[in-house]
Amino acid sequence: MTVAGVLFDLDGTLVDTAPDLVAVLNRLLAEHDEAPMAYAIARNEASNGALGLIRLGFGASLAVERRESLRARFLEIYEGNLYTNSHLFIDIYAIIKDILDIRPWGVVTNKPHALTMPLLEQLGLLKLAGCIVSGDSVEQRKPHPAPLLHAAERLGLDPAECVYVGDAARDIEAGRAAGMRTVAALWGYIRPGEDPTRWSADACVQHPRQLAGILTGWIRGTNDGAR
Repeated sequence: MTVAGVLFDLDGTLVDTAPDLVAVLNRLLAEHDEAPMAYAIARNEASNGALGLIRLGFGASLAVERRESLRARFLEIYEGNLYTNSHLFIDIYAIIKDILDIRPWGVVTNKPHALTMPLLEQLGLLKLAGCIVSGDSVEQRKPHPAPLLHAAERLGLDPAECVYVGDAARDIEAGRAAGMRTVAALWGYIRPGEDPTRWSADACVQHPRQLAGILTGWIRGTNDGAR
Protein backbone atom coordinates (compact mmCIF):
# COMPACT_ATOMS: atom_id res chain seq x y z
CA MET A 1 0.00 0.00 0.00
CA THR A 2 1.36 3.42 -0.93
CA VAL A 3 1.38 6.34 1.48
CA ALA A 4 -1.54 8.75 1.39
CA GLY A 5 -0.67 10.95 4.38
CA VAL A 6 2.18 11.85 6.73
CA LEU A 7 2.02 12.70 10.42
CA PHE A 8 4.81 14.32 12.42
CA ASP A 9 5.74 14.59 16.05
CA LEU A 10 6.43 18.24 16.95
CA ASP A 11 9.30 18.77 19.40
CA GLY A 12 12.52 17.28 18.06
CA THR A 13 10.99 16.26 14.73
CA LEU A 14 9.40 19.25 13.02
CA VAL A 15 10.65 21.97 15.32
CA ASP A 16 13.84 22.47 17.33
CA THR A 17 12.25 23.72 20.54
CA ALA A 18 15.15 22.73 22.79
CA PRO A 19 16.72 26.22 22.91
CA ASP A 20 13.59 27.65 24.53
CA LEU A 21 12.78 24.60 26.69
CA VAL A 22 16.27 24.43 28.13
CA ALA A 23 16.28 28.19 28.74
CA VAL A 24 13.04 27.83 30.71
CA LEU A 25 14.51 24.98 32.75
CA ASN A 26 17.57 27.05 33.62
CA ARG A 27 15.42 30.04 34.57
CA LEU A 28 13.40 27.78 36.86
CA LEU A 29 16.58 26.33 38.37
CA ALA A 30 17.89 29.86 38.99
CA GLU A 31 14.65 30.78 40.77
CA HIS A 32 15.38 27.92 43.20
CA ASP A 33 19.12 28.70 43.54
CA GLU A 34 20.06 25.54 41.66
CA ALA A 35 22.93 25.22 39.20
CA PRO A 36 22.03 25.46 35.49
CA MET A 37 21.98 22.42 33.24
CA ALA A 38 24.37 22.25 30.31
CA TYR A 39 22.52 22.63 27.03
CA ALA A 40 24.19 19.57 25.51
CA ILE A 41 22.76 17.44 28.31
CA ALA A 42 19.33 19.02 28.63
CA ARG A 43 18.65 19.12 24.88
CA ASN A 44 18.22 15.38 24.67
CA GLU A 45 15.54 15.46 27.38
CA ALA A 46 13.42 18.02 25.52
CA SER A 47 11.14 15.43 23.90
CA ASN A 48 9.99 14.43 27.39
CA GLY A 49 8.51 17.87 27.99
CA ALA A 50 8.29 19.84 31.20
CA LEU A 51 8.27 16.84 33.53
CA GLY A 52 11.26 15.22 31.86
CA LEU A 53 13.26 18.42 32.11
CA ILE A 54 12.19 18.99 35.72
CA ARG A 55 13.28 15.49 36.65
CA LEU A 56 16.62 16.14 34.97
CA GLY A 57 17.18 19.45 36.73
CA PHE A 58 15.65 18.79 40.15
CA GLY A 59 15.98 15.01 40.48
CA ALA A 60 13.65 12.09 39.86
CA SER A 61 12.55 11.63 43.48
CA LEU A 62 10.52 14.83 43.84
CA ALA A 63 7.37 14.70 45.95
CA VAL A 64 4.26 14.90 43.79
CA GLU A 65 3.17 18.27 45.18
CA ARG A 66 6.55 19.91 44.52
CA ARG A 67 6.83 18.32 41.08
CA GLU A 68 3.44 19.66 40.07
CA SER A 69 4.26 23.09 41.46
CA LEU A 70 7.48 23.19 39.44
CA ARG A 71 5.64 21.98 36.34
CA ALA A 72 3.03 24.73 36.67
CA ARG A 73 5.76 27.37 36.97
CA PHE A 74 7.71 25.83 34.07
CA LEU A 75 4.66 26.06 31.81
CA GLU A 76 3.94 29.60 32.97
CA ILE A 77 7.44 30.71 31.95
CA TYR A 78 7.38 28.70 28.74
CA GLU A 79 4.05 30.13 27.59
CA GLY A 80 5.70 33.54 27.39
CA ASN A 81 8.79 32.22 25.62
CA LEU A 82 7.43 29.67 23.13
CA TYR A 83 9.32 30.84 20.08
CA THR A 84 12.16 33.05 21.24
CA ASN A 85 14.75 30.75 19.66
CA SER A 86 12.71 27.78 18.42
CA HIS A 87 12.85 27.10 14.69
CA LEU A 88 12.01 24.51 12.06
CA PHE A 89 14.69 21.92 11.49
CA ILE A 90 16.57 22.58 8.27
CA ASP A 91 14.82 21.34 5.10
CA ILE A 92 11.55 20.55 6.91
CA TYR A 93 9.68 23.42 5.26
CA ALA A 94 10.92 22.31 1.83
CA ILE A 95 9.62 18.79 2.49
CA ILE A 96 6.25 20.15 3.48
CA LYS A 97 5.98 22.37 0.41
CA ASP A 98 7.52 20.07 -2.20
CA ILE A 99 6.21 16.66 -1.13
CA LEU A 100 3.30 17.18 1.18
CA ASP A 101 1.56 19.65 -1.09
CA ILE A 102 0.35 16.52 -2.88
CA ARG A 103 -0.52 14.56 0.28
CA PRO A 104 -2.33 15.59 3.46
CA TRP A 105 -0.19 15.89 6.54
CA GLY A 106 -0.59 16.70 10.19
CA VAL A 107 0.98 16.99 13.62
CA VAL A 108 0.51 14.61 16.55
CA THR A 109 2.21 15.77 19.74
CA ASN A 110 1.99 15.30 23.48
CA LYS A 111 2.45 19.07 23.86
CA PRO A 112 -0.66 20.79 25.27
CA HIS A 113 -3.00 22.43 22.76
CA ALA A 114 -2.52 25.88 24.30
CA LEU A 115 1.22 25.69 23.57
CA THR A 116 1.07 23.81 20.27
CA MET A 117 -1.19 26.17 18.35
CA PRO A 118 0.65 29.49 18.89
CA LEU A 119 4.00 27.82 18.19
CA LEU A 120 2.80 26.39 14.88
CA GLU A 121 1.17 29.70 13.97
CA GLN A 122 4.38 31.62 14.64
CA LEU A 123 6.35 29.18 12.47
CA GLY A 124 3.89 29.41 9.58
CA LEU A 125 2.62 25.83 9.80
CA LEU A 126 -0.79 26.25 11.41
CA LYS A 127 -2.70 26.86 8.18
CA LEU A 128 -0.70 24.28 6.22
CA ALA A 129 -1.39 21.27 8.44
CA GLY A 130 -4.41 19.14 7.63
CA CYS A 131 -4.86 18.25 11.30
CA ILE A 132 -3.26 18.98 14.64
CA VAL A 133 -3.69 16.57 17.54
CA SER A 134 -2.23 17.82 20.80
CA GLY A 135 -1.57 16.08 24.10
CA ASP A 136 -5.02 17.01 25.42
CA SER A 137 -7.02 16.51 22.20
CA VAL A 138 -7.98 12.96 23.16
CA GLU A 139 -8.00 11.11 26.47
CA GLN A 140 -4.83 9.10 25.83
CA ARG A 141 -1.35 10.31 24.95
CA LYS A 142 1.46 8.64 23.06
CA PRO A 143 2.65 5.87 23.25
CA HIS A 144 -1.06 4.99 23.08
CA PRO A 145 -2.15 4.85 19.42
CA ALA A 146 -5.37 6.83 20.00
CA PRO A 147 -3.94 10.26 19.04
CA LEU A 148 -2.59 8.85 15.76
CA LEU A 149 -5.83 7.06 14.96
CA HIS A 150 -7.70 10.29 15.66
CA ALA A 151 -5.38 12.18 13.30
CA ALA A 152 -5.88 9.64 10.51
CA GLU A 153 -9.64 9.91 10.97
CA ARG A 154 -9.48 13.69 10.75
CA LEU A 155 -7.49 13.42 7.52
CA GLY A 156 -10.03 10.92 6.18
CA LEU A 157 -7.38 8.23 5.76
CA ASP A 158 -6.92 4.59 6.66
CA PRO A 159 -4.15 4.46 9.32
CA ALA A 160 -2.37 1.86 7.16
CA GLU A 161 -1.99 4.57 4.50
CA CYS A 162 -0.15 6.90 6.90
CA VAL A 163 3.44 7.40 8.02
CA TYR A 164 4.34 8.71 11.46
CA VAL A 165 7.69 10.46 11.92
CA GLY A 166 9.07 10.94 15.44
CA ASP A 167 12.25 11.15 17.47
CA ALA A 168 11.29 9.04 20.51
CA ALA A 169 10.62 5.37 21.16
CA ARG A 170 7.06 6.23 22.20
CA ASP A 171 6.46 7.76 18.76
CA ILE A 172 7.45 4.57 16.99
CA GLU A 173 5.50 2.46 19.48
CA ALA A 174 2.38 4.57 18.93
CA GLY A 175 2.75 4.51 15.14
CA ARG A 176 3.22 0.77 15.01
CA ALA A 177 0.26 0.19 17.33
CA ALA A 178 -1.85 2.37 15.03
CA GLY A 179 -0.85 0.24 12.03
CA MET A 180 1.17 3.01 10.39
CA ARG A 181 4.61 2.98 8.84
CA THR A 182 7.11 4.69 11.08
CA VAL A 183 10.27 6.75 10.67
CA ALA A 184 12.74 7.45 13.48
CA ALA A 185 14.06 11.01 13.17
CA LEU A 186 17.65 10.72 14.36
CA TRP A 187 18.19 14.47 14.15
CA GLY A 188 15.92 14.85 17.19
CA TYR A 189 16.31 14.61 20.95
CA ILE A 190 17.80 11.18 21.53
CA ARG A 191 19.53 10.41 24.81
CA PRO A 192 23.11 9.11 24.82
CA GLY A 193 23.03 5.35 24.97
CA GLU A 194 19.65 5.07 23.26
CA ASP A 195 19.66 2.91 20.12
CA PRO A 196 16.86 3.95 17.77
CA THR A 197 17.56 0.95 15.54
CA ARG A 198 15.99 -1.13 18.32
CA TRP A 199 12.70 0.75 18.12
CA SER A 200 11.62 -1.34 15.10
CA ALA A 201 10.84 1.68 12.93
CA ASP A 202 10.43 1.06 9.21
CA ALA A 203 13.23 3.55 8.57
CA CYS A 204 15.80 5.53 10.55
CA VAL A 205 16.97 8.79 8.99
CA GLN A 206 19.84 11.02 10.02
CA HIS A 207 18.67 14.21 8.30
CA PRO A 208 15.38 15.62 7.02
CA ARG A 209 16.68 15.63 3.44
CA GLN A 210 16.91 11.83 3.65
CA LEU A 211 13.30 11.77 4.82
CA ALA A 212 12.25 13.40 1.57
CA GLY A 213 13.56 10.47 -0.46
CA ILE A 214 11.90 7.88 1.75
CA LEU A 215 8.53 9.63 1.69
CA THR A 216 8.72 10.10 -2.07
CA GLY A 217 9.41 6.41 -2.55
CA TRP A 218 6.58 5.35 -0.28
CA ILE A 219 4.15 7.76 -1.89
CA ARG A 220 5.04 6.34 -5.32
CA GLY A 221 5.16 2.78 -4.00
CA THR A 222 8.77 2.27 -5.13
CA ASN A 223 10.72 1.90 -1.86
CA ASP A 224 12.15 -1.57 -1.34
CA GLY A 225 11.74 -1.25 2.40
CA ALA A 226 8.06 -0.31 2.34
CA ARG A 227 5.65 -2.59 4.16
